[in-house]
Amino acid sequence: WILNYDIMARFRRRTCIILLLFILFICSIMMALKTLRPDRAGFGDPFGLGLLPELQQRTVLLDNKQNSLNRIQGDTVTRVSNLHSIAVNAMKASMSPVNKLEEEMSSPNYNFHIFYYSWFGNPQFDGKYIHWNHPLLPHWDPKIANNYPKGRHNPPDDIGANFYPELGSYSSKDPSVIEAHMKQMRSASTGVIVLSWYPPGMADENGEPTDDLVPVILDYAHKYNLKVTFHIEPYKDRDDRSMYHNVKYIIDKYGGHPAFYRHKTSTGRFLPMFYVYDSYVTIPEIWANLLTVSGSQTIRNTPYDALFIALLVEERHKHDIHRSGFDGMYTYFATNGFSYGSSHHNWASLKAFCDSNNLMFIPSVGPGYIDTSIRPWNNHNTRNRVNGKYYETAFSAALLVRPEIISITSFNEWHEGTQIEKAVPKRTGQVVYLDYKPHKPNVYLELTQKWSEKYRKEQEQWLM
Repeated sequence: WILNYDIMARFRRRTCIILLLFILFICSIMMALKTLRPDRAGFGDPFGLGLLPELQQRTVLLDNKQNSLNRIQGDTVTRVSNLHSIAVNAMKASMSPVNKLEEEMSSPNYNFHIFYYSWFGNPQFDGKYIHWNHPLLPHWDPKIANNYPKGRHNPPDDIGANFYPELGSYSSKDPSVIEAHMKQMRSASTGVIVLSWYPPGMADENGEPTDDLVPVILDYAHKYNLKVTFHIEPYKDRDDRSMYHNVKYIIDKYGGHPAFYRHKTSTGRFLPMFYVYDSYVTIPEIWANLLTVSGSQTIRNTPYDALFIALLVEERHKHDIHRSGFDGMYTYFATNGFSYGSSHHNWASLKAFCDSNNLMFIPSVGPGYIDTSIRPWNNHNTRNRVNGKYYETAFSAALLVRPEIISITSFNEWHEGTQIEKAVPKRTGQVVYLDYKPHKPNVYLELTQKWSEKYRKEQEQWLM
């Protein structure tokens, strides 16, 4: 019996020891799980303890409960603070889209000028289509003209262009269109918009007066840090007297706007600049009245003095331009070989002539040319874009002569297929429009931006 009692006593001691060790083991597990609880977990109970609900209830003491509450409160404050920071950052990101644009886009190049047309209209904004319904122009030779169709385009699906704009047959009065254009031109790193301009109440034969749009264009240009100058079109009775009054009108009305372009001359003056389209139509003697110091209508050394840039088409025009008192010349046409001025291989000679006569030479580059939608007989002047290679070749030729300014023909002269504005594929009935495939609709904006940066860097080297 005594032996049995001794055995039983040892058995109880061993059982107690085992039980104590088991309790210590369970406590160790709980402490370890508690230590491993993520401080910033957002899922309620600490990870692991949810698997042992009974043990959790039995082993949490009051002081541990208070500690847990403190931690939860701290976690909550941290989460609220983080959410507040995210909200503030989101608000900052959504504010000031133009400032964000400034950060994302390279700075405008004010030596990159681009021709822009505000003559388009549609029923929503203008009560009718303007320019998109361009007529088919007859050939001057009646025998040739009889071989081609006549009539007028019928928008919105049938427009007077070989490409189709991403914005559709838009109105130049539409504020959303104007803003979209400014964004595109800014994304291309151009700096100066050369705005096609007729005097108040006047327009081309297929358009309507557009001078009332100038203030809106200036405002949107300023929003995107762009400048605006004027492309004086060949309006009726344009001569020295009318030009004086029109230049005065432009400078008086628009010259105080922050987006109005002024060019820094070699003498340090900041002068407005005017491109004069078809300047050769007026004889040099008439121009000299306006543009020479001794002229009867001289604008020189007056508050309306400016830089006047003439269009050079034929080689002989360079001498007329010099005699007329112009400050420089540009070539405009995007068709290499169409005229003496637009032929790339003549640019070096023209630049040399300008340098020797204190004139500016501004070559004009374009992405291609096609106007058969309005001049169906003019196929021989078409210049295919070759997926952007034609455009890049023109830029290369321009940079070779180291010009002070390069002009781009054009942002949106859709009738002549020189636009770099976004275009999209379109097929309607019997009409299949050209497009920029296999590239994106903005490919010519990207190419312009590429060459703007290249030009900027090369100019810096020229001046070193």
